Amino acid sequence: MDGLEIKIDNFSPLFDKSNMEYKEFPSDFSQIRFYTMCLVRSAPSEIREFNLLEQQISEIIKNAVKHGNKNDINKKVKIWYSLTAEAAHLIVEDEGEGFKDLEKWNSFNRKRLQYIGEQNFNDLGKYVSFRGADSDNCDGGNALFAALEYWNGGLVFNEKRNIVGMKKFFNSKSSSTEEVLSDIKPWDATRF
Repeated sequence: MDGLEIKIDNFSPLFDKSNMEYKEFPSDFSQIRFYTMCLVRSAPSEIREFNLLEQQISEIIKNAVKHGNKNDINKKVKIWYSLTAEAAHLIVEDEGEGFKDLEKWNSFNRKRLQYIGEQNFNDLGKYVSFRGADSDNCDGGNALFAALEYWNGGLVFNEKRNIVGMKKFFNSKSSSTEEVLSDIKPWDATRF
């Protein structure tokens, strides 16, 4: 069940800030896209999944602003990051009280994945959207479902649960636009 849940570990190597860039931003929800672009513009062009990386970073910042700092413009989101052709490594800290429902979310996600694996879609309907004590109608835990899959090098919170470290290893294959397009094969209906 290792990859199915988010861990708590103050001593995880994912919290090592050595050789990382640093930025901090006020908790202005309307500026999340700008904050994300400030980080990803330093990503090397070889990263094949640039749009997914941008989306994942945006969601992590959004969670820090909305859930951690409660959209308080006076509170900061601190981000340490390293973006290379081999990996993306981020540490995001907010000034909030932490993700208090983490154990509930992990339990919810285990059940969700169990029903997906069993193809039990009747019961899966109860596990489509996670709602914690502080959730609103726009929340559903879906960003964390995707994050757990995306950050293949790990996703971990500190004990207080207001700092999250994550790492994504990229495929080492070069990915210029020409090479990406050359990988796309025409659809062949005779294969089906």
